[in-house]
Amino acid sequence: MDSIRILEKLIAFPTVSRDSNLDLIGFVADMLDEHGIACQLIRSEDGHKANLFATIGPTDASGIMLSGHTDVVPVDGQNWTLPPFEMTERDGKLYGRGAADMKGFVACALAACLRASKMPLRTPLHLALSYDEEIGCIGVRSLVDMLRAAPQRPLLCIVGEPTDMRVATGHKGKLAARAICKGREGHSALAPLALNAIHLGCDFVAALRREQDRLARDGARDGDYDIAYTTVHVGRMNAGVALNIVPNLCHIDFEIRNVAADDPHGILERLRAEAVRVAVEASTIAPEAAIDIDVTNTYPGLDTPVSSQAVAFVKSLTGANDTIKVAFGTEGGLFSRDLGTPTVVCGPGSMAQGHKPDEFVSVEQMRRCDDMLEKLLKRLADHRFTEKKFL
Repeated sequence: MDSIRILEKLIAFPTVSRDSNLDLIGFVADMLDEHGIACQLIRSEDGHKANLFATIGPTDASGIMLSGHTDVVPVDGQNWTLPPFEMTERDGKLYGRGAADMKGFVACALAACLRASKMPLRTPLHLALSYDEEIGCIGVRSLVDMLRAAPQRPLLCIVGEPTDMRVATGHKGKLAARAICKGREGHSALAPLALNAIHLGCDFVAALRREQDRLARDGARDGDYDIAYTTVHVGRMNAGVALNIVPNLCHIDFEIRNVAADDPHGILERLRAEAVRVAVEASTIAPEAAIDIDVTNTYPGLDTPVSSQAVAFVKSLTGANDTIKVAFGTEGGLFSRDLGTPTVVCGPGSMAQGHKPDEFVSVEQMRRCDDMLEKLLKRLADHRFTEKKFL
């Protein structure tokens, strides 16, 4: 089946992260089964979602893995002019939620798997599809655990997030956390006798901003990124019940996106020390004042050496002469760190289209991805690759 026709089927599954992806996974499993390709499902603990892993070719050797996530971000509150869960083809563009991020690549990978099923591959092709990437690379972790225990691990992983088919060798890591600011409630008419948790939270936000200033001024640099240094970002503040009540609780959600040379846990420890300082100052008003910080999610960055065989191999498939690093996170850091698998990011479309209304991927980008994977299949048919020989 042609990749564009597969994409049309995939977009029709509304696999928003908050919902199940089992209908899509079932469709993929059935399609692979029809072509004699066995697959393994790794279900979530509640059974409502699943990862999928399949191998085409020899089962006693390590191969090249194509990785993609099946979940998409919501369309709620967005002004779509086209139906988000129906593919619309117009003026060389394919519209629909997930077209760019990243069902376009998944469709190309599936089309490649179907072609591979009819070829005598000497090196296997692996397909890895995951869930809940959009909320912090959650689902893929059980798939990584499965691969860690397997007899062979992938020689190379291509994560097909949208890069305009450029070869990306890195992205920043991410640590997400919640600061729980505890004050003392009271009547707003007697506000000075209480401790406003929002004020306490604002003092902590000021500390976050000071840390950001320090990182921008003195932190490690990586000029391959649009923002060359580690960033600290506050995304949400939640507090208060009524205007005439001094709130006793304030939640602040923040994140650290770190370049490879910075340790996010070291940054977090400095922020914990600032939280203690702010709370101690406030304890003169309310001894129960406190700011606790809980880490809610974390995933590693990716920093594959540009000079590696893995990068040279993927560049030879795309015809690229250069490499980039991307601002967004991927599952690639987990494959690299936890499996020791060299990983690059390369896929059709642009993240500038991702998460927006009327998201699209161009037909031209899909064809370029098809061409890359066709070259990959020819290499897998012609060569028995090992860790020491990619080219």
